[in-house]
Amino acid sequence: MAENETNAAPEAAAQDQGPQFAIQRIYLKDASLEMPNAPEIFLAPEAPHVDIQLEVAQSALSQPDLYEVVVRATVTATTKINNEDRTVFLVECKQAGIFLMKGFEEEHKTMVLGITCPTTIYPYLRSNVCDLLTRAGMPPVYLGEINFEAYFAQRMQEQQAAEQAHTAQ
Repeated sequence: MAENETNAAPEAAAQDQGPQFAIQRIYLKDASLEMPNAPEIFLAPEAPHVDIQLEVAQSALSQPDLYEVVVRATVTATTKINNEDRTVFLVECKQAGIFLMKGFEEEHKTMVLGITCPTTIYPYLRSNVCDLLTRAGMPPVYLGEINFEAYFAQRMQEQQAAEQAHTAQ
């Protein structure tokens, strides 16, 4: 009986603590690799040019207080073969996480979803992109560190500018 009473107290205290944040799951949502010009690309004398694009998206899930955040990387490498640009490889990888968020004000929740969650997911994405390429016989591409706070601020500025342009019309 005493065991039940002591277990109930921490649960009640947790409900009164204010905002709660927890990682429910981190997973690889999608991964694809294309090497349309193999095997010619392996004979190219020129080092490839690598382009990396990142996107962050989030959505509320059907269960209350659960959100999915997805960080997507598109990595494209091109090289010249016989003076023509050729794709060496194209990798698209989506790393996702499910996060529990309770008791947050809307502004703070937006910041956590746009900064904290992608920062948590990104190391897994980096590892999966590198692993996918090396397993395909390509040299690894290391995705650099990302300041998701600056990325979030830039996206907010772009969104505000778009809203102002829309209002001005």
